[in-house]
Amino acid sequence: MPAPAYLTQHRNRFLEELIDWLRIPSVSADPKFHGDVLKAADYLKDKLAEAGATNVEICPTAGNPIVYGDYMAGPDRPTVLVYGHYDVQPADPYELWTSPPFEPVIKDEKIYARGACDDKGQVYMHVKALEMMLRAGGGAPCNIKFMFEGEEEIGSNNLGIFVKANKEKLQADVILISDTGILANDVPSIEVGLRGLSYHEVEVTGPNRDLHSGLYGGAVMNPINALCDMISSLHDANRHITIPGFYDKVDELSADERAEMAQAPFSETEFKQSIGLPAAVGEAGYTTPERTSIRPTLDVNGIWGGYTGEGAKTVIASKAYAKISMRLVPHQTSDEITALFQKHFESIAPAGITVKVTPHHGGEPVVTPTNSAAYRAAAKALETTFGKKPVPTRGGGSIPIVAMFKSELGLDSVLLGFGLDSDAIHSPNEHFGVFNFLKGIETIPEFYKEYAAATR
Repeated sequence: MPAPAYLTQHRNRFLEELIDWLRIPSVSADPKFHGDVLKAADYLKDKLAEAGATNVEICPTAGNPIVYGDYMAGPDRPTVLVYGHYDVQPADPYELWTSPPFEPVIKDEKIYARGACDDKGQVYMHVKALEMMLRAGGGAPCNIKFMFEGEEEIGSNNLGIFVKANKEKLQADVILISDTGILANDVPSIEVGLRGLSYHEVEVTGPNRDLHSGLYGGAVMNPINALCDMISSLHDANRHITIPGFYDKVDELSADERAEMAQAPFSETEFKQSIGLPAAVGEAGYTTPERTSIRPTLDVNGIWGGYTGEGAKTVIASKAYAKISMRLVPHQTSDEITALFQKHFESIAPAGITVKVTPHHGGEPVVTPTNSAAYRAAAKALETTFGKKPVPTRGGGSIPIVAMFKSELGLDSVLLGFGLDSDAIHSPNEHFGVFNFLKGIETIPEFYKEYAAATR
C-alpha cells in the first residue's frame, strides 16, 4: 500500500492514539503529576516499539526518564537524531479552558488539549511517520535515533548529563526537531533561529512583618509599590531595556537582512485581532515580526504580594515577588545577561528595601545554517507536501538544548515544526490542527528521502 493511502486509511487510529496519550497529564513542573510523567514515557516507549523502532528503552536520569529507540537502515546511510519532549506545561488556570485540558476533544478540525502542539502532537508525528515508512514505504532511507525527554518545560536539567554520558550512542549526522511551527497552513516555513532565555525570580522585602496601612502607610516603603516602580524602570519610553550593557553584544541585522525578513507574509491587523488587542506595542524602530524574533525582550511572567483574597484587607505587605524573563539574541549569553540583570536590579532598590534575585533556567540563542544538506532536504520535503517553497524564519521562542547539541555533539539542528502561532501553547485552550498533525506525518518521510539522496 502506498504511503499516502496508508496515512488516509489509518488517520483515525493515529488521532485516537494521540488523544489517548494526551489524556495523561505529564506536567513536569508539579511533583503531584510525577506518576503521570512516567506513565506518559511508558506509553511513548510502547508506541515507538509498535511502530518498528528497535532498542527501545526507558533511560533513567536523576529526574524524569528519557525514551530512546532507533531504526538502523544500514551503515552506509546517514543518521538522524530526532529530539522532542513528552512533558507539558501546567494547565492552570483550568477555568479558562473551554474543555478540560486532559480530556482531549476535536473541534473545528483542531485537537484541544494541553500538549496537543507542544510537544506531544509533534513528537507523535515522528512515531507515526516511522510506522508509515516501515509498513507502507519500503523502509526508512536513513538511520534514525529517537531521544524524547520529560523535562523540557522545566529547563532540561538532566538532558545535558545524559548527552555527555552517551555521545557514542547518540552519534549522528544531524538533529531533527519538531517543536516549532510554520507561518500558516498555506505558507510553509522553517525556523533558522531561536532566541535564548534568562529567567529569574525576584523577592523584594520591606518591613519585618505585614503592617496596618492606616498606621504605617506613608511612613514606610511599600514593597509592592517599590517592585512596581523597579519593574517599570526596566524599560524607557521607547520600550528599550535600560539594563546597562544589555545590548552590548546584540547581533544587529543589516538593512538587507531585515528587508529579506520582511518578505515573509504578515498581517498586523490579523496579529492584533488574534490576541484581542487594539495595538501592537514594542521597541521603537522595529516591526512586530522583528520584535518577536531578532530583538531581545524583557517581560514580567508573574507578580504577587500582599492580600489577594476575597474582600478587603488594609495591609502593607512585608514582601513582594515577581518572575521576570528575558529572551536573548545572538551574541548574548544567558550567563552574562543573568549577571547584568542581577546587578542592575539590586542597584535600583530604593531605601528601605532589600532585594533577592534567584536565577532559574536559561538557554543560549542559536542560528542554524541554511546551506546544509539537511536544511535543503527539509525545504524540498515541505515543497513536496505543501506545493510551495518554505520561507526561512527566526522564531521568538527558546529551545535551549539546540545550542547544547551543537557544543556537546557537534551537530546542527533542523527545526521542522508544524504548529501555528495561534495554537495557544502554554495558554488555556492549547490546540493542534488535524491538518498540521497529518501534514507532519506526510512530510517527515520526505525529509528522510531527500536527506539520504543529498548525502550519498
